[in-house]
Amino acid sequence: MAMETGTPGVDGLGEAVAALREWQDDGAPTQLHPGDLGWFWRSGAAATAAAVRTWRRRGRLLAVGLLDGPGLLRLTTAPDARRDAELARRLVEDLSEPARGVLPPGRAYVEAPADALVQELLRDAGWGTDEPWTPLRRDLGEPVADPGVRIEVIAPERAHVRAAVQRAAFDGSTFTDERWHAMAAGPAYADARCLVAHDGRGEAVAAVTVWSAGPGRPGLVEPMGVHREHRGHGHGTAICLAAAAALRELGASSALVCTPSSNVAGVAAYASAGFRRLPEVRDRRRDG
Repeated sequence: MAMETGTPGVDGLGEAVAALREWQDDGAPTQLHPGDLGWFWRSGAAATAAAVRTWRRRGRLLAVGLLDGPGLLRLTTAPDARRDAELARRLVEDLSEPARGVLPPGRAYVEAPADALVQELLRDAGWGTDEPWTPLRRDLGEPVADPGVRIEVIAPERAHVRAAVQRAAFDGSTFTDERWHAMAAGPAYADARCLVAHDGRGEAVAAVTVWSAGPGRPGLVEPMGVHREHRGHGHGTAICLAAAAALRELGASSALVCTPSSNVAGVAAYASAGFRRLPEVRDRRRDG
């Protein structure tokens, strides 16, 4: 049977999340995580379904992509399909031809695992590279140090607190408690937690969402932010430690995050919380 490209529909999103959970492995390069779909879910199930692309052969799901912004596809494959030539060729065809409905014409970006054959074929097809990102990983085999501040695990009735810190940490953020509830209704959030750090005066100063992929698999930190009025006091390190501890409690083998290399303060906060820097990665970029 020919390779099939499609969208899962709302009813098929659970299968995509389950596949992404299964594909996570500490020995694999940085890749699309079920938490990435989970965070996108703040826009609702219908919007998430519209942003997901799938590739199948003989009914088996081989690749999942998320349109995570204008012209950006974040893509990963089943571990045994990383070097699958037929899949890689089909991916390049779909990504390079706007009429196929995966990426729009003009400038476009593709994030894919560093060891995937599609990386090489996109390069050969004339795709360049974009700005560097820094992946970081913390092993969770040992207990995590106390963050030194009060950490609140956000319950539904406290969603407004989590949303307010998000807006105060990221310029232009449109996160609201309604969006938090939409996110929490998705299947990925069954293995997730939202945490807020409070300083000695009880002020909410930093927040993070962590996503487990199941026991023995790497978990994801996405996103983490410090309130703009409370920076420079170590709250970034504290909330990163809390994130690692929460993922360890959820059974994760490690904690992962990937941030622009230009985000010097963010990289430093993760590193100070025991996250180890990995080699930089770059999206593939087509200029038009």
